[in-house]
Amino acid sequence: MVRKLFFILIGIFLCFSIVSCGIAKKDITKAERNEALQKPLEKPKEKVSNTVNKTVYTNTENLDNTLYGWGVRVLPNHQTPEITPKAMELIKKYDAIFVGDTTKKVVYLTFDEGYEAGYTPKILDILKENNVKAAFFVTGPYVKEHADLVKRMVEEGHIVGNHTVNHPSLPTLSDEKVKEEITKLGDMFKELTGKKMKYFRPPKGEYSERTLYLTKSLGYRTVFWSLAMADWQPLPGGPEESYNTVMKRLHPGAVILLHAVSKDNALALDRIIKSIKAEGYEFKTLDDIP
Repeated sequence: MVRKLFFILIGIFLCFSIVSCGIAKKDITKAERNEALQKPLEKPKEKVSNTVNKTVYTNTENLDNTLYGWGVRVLPNHQTPEITPKAMELIKKYDAIFVGDTTKKVVYLTFDEGYEAGYTPKILDILKENNVKAAFFVTGPYVKEHADLVKRMVEEGHIVGNHTVNHPSLPTLSDEKVKEEITKLGDMFKELTGKKMKYFRPPKGEYSERTLYLTKSLGYRTVFWSLAMADWQPLPGGPEESYNTVMKRLHPGAVILLHAVSKDNALALDRIIKSIKAEGYEFKTLDDIP
């Protein structure tokens, strides 16, 4: 009797073990199935990647848009002018230009062409006579209304740079408007000459880190200056003041900005060029700046 009871208990134990194992196995299988069903959830990695790319593209939201007006501190004895630490930081970060090679007696002549006052033909004549190449930063209306002069600039070996379509203060515009101002002018110039613009000068010298970033992202190199004066209006001292200011502030590597609308500049230009050469300086172009 005892022996029979023993076998009955053994049988019950074995059945319980089998059922328990089956349940355990069933639970594991369910867990594995759940794990397999969750694997496709790894796909959001693509979404993360897209989010990162989008952030990079619209990352201007994280860039400082403080408006700065370009300016330099003129130093005596033909030394390189100083700029603020912040300006220098941005110049280096976005590969912009404000001086060229300051170790050699070289200069870079540039003109801003917001509109035509009748002096550009004379300026081009003087440059040709003195075998000097310059850079002209033009606007949309200028390209449209003075296509013949723009073509002549290109034909005579000068650089034509982008000064935007409408000459706005770029930091006050949206990203889209900034791009539109720059790309539309580039398209106009390419349609006219078959060439691509690669240098850009901010209207009014106003910029921010955001606009420097956008300009560079469009394939342009921003060009400021190290020598300039308030020559967009008649100078009190006339052509003599234009000449004296340039010669007094001249320094190795100077990027000279002259406004082509100035009669004073036009009248002083030949003398300026000849005197700069007499001082042992050589005229280079923006393409020569690394």
